[in-house]
Amino acid sequence: MSGRDLFCQPRRARHGAALTLVFASVLVAGAATGSFPASDRKSTPDAARSAATAGHHEDVARAAAEAMADGKSPVEAAERAVSRSGDRWGAVYSQSEYEELEEALDGQYTGVGLSARRERDGRIEVTRVRSGSPAADAGVREGDRLRSVDGERVDGRPVTEVVSILRGDAEEDPAGTAVRLGLERGTRAWTETVRRARLSTDPVTVRTHADGVTVVKVTSFTKGVGRQVCAAVERVPSGAGVVLDLRGNSGGLVAEAVTAASAFLDGGLVATYDVDGDQRALHAEPGGDTTRPLVALVDGGTMSAAELLTGALQDRGRAVVIGSRTFGKGSVQMPSRLPGGSVAELTVGHYRTPSGRGVDGTGITPDLDVDPTDPAALERARTVLSGLGR
Repeated sequence: MSGRDLFCQPRRARHGAALTLVFASVLVAGAATGSFPASDRKSTPDAARSAATAGHHEDVARAAAEAMADGKSPVEAAERAVSRSGDRWGAVYSQSEYEELEEALDGQYTGVGLSARRERDGRIEVTRVRSGSPAADAGVREGDRLRSVDGERVDGRPVTEVVSILRGDAEEDPAGTAVRLGLERGTRAWTETVRRARLSTDPVTVRTHADGVTVVKVTSFTKGVGRQVCAAVERVPSGAGVVLDLRGNSGGLVAEAVTAASAFLDGGLVATYDVDGDQRALHAEPGGDTTRPLVALVDGGTMSAAELLTGALQDRGRAVVIGSRTFGKGSVQMPSRLPGGSVAELTVGHYRTPSGRGVDGTGITPDLDVDPTDPAALERARTVLSGLGR
């Protein structure tokens, strides 16, 4: 499992999703979520609320209102109500947290600029350091071991918690606040103090290998990513193969994942979903390249909107999917405004792949089982791709 301090919401691991109709994913790259349609991302939560959700919402809203009347925290009371409801993916955000999540989905975040993963022995390893970030300026390198954050040992802890500590609290740890990193490189161990900063995401990277294979790595589906994927594919020479690397992709805006699917599909169904029993569908735009060889590389950190894309490409026979089973997050959340300005997101339905497969709790099973943590996984994908080309 891998993570990065991109969308991670502070401290409360129940935080999942955002905005209009949401496919929320848990905190692997932090809380990464999906909403659609993209055109009304900035709409208020109340505008998205449906009548069938009213009963559940009213219970949560009542708990928040009663807490306010007693001088207690409405957010904590709402969280307890969501927990009692059994809504696994329900989440509650303070007003400032929700606003910050909107910014994150626009490609902005507060953090130190490093990605990390937990190794099988429980160690936390730095997998990437963003150029020009506080972590890079402090000399942190890929492959360094992260031993502690602000004095808290992180070995053996879920990477989501580690990311949350790095990220800090939305209100108490804004840009400019210091965070102490305990690091290890070989036999050297040291502590480095860095200051969090406002950073921009770079969720799409493109690399063309000597054999002509282009690897398009997508780490999340923030605003504009779908078009970035389409543009990257359009630049690949006709007939040349593409590896779509979705390992560790924690999801994002579902509309962006649908647009990305349009790079490889000539219209047609991408997914169906229900909201309070009302069935709806998502379709790719016509005109995508349906002939170039395509391999999708996934792992247990491939979530939500990324699973939606993977399922569409697999069901429609467009890509060979290799790696390990994906996370299995396929529920739809809807946000509602609570007393005091906080926002609750409550589960209202689920989505399915074009063939009707449910994803929630099961994930996507790859066509070819490959250890996605093996450094040779990408080479295996290129080998499969070469076979498709023939």
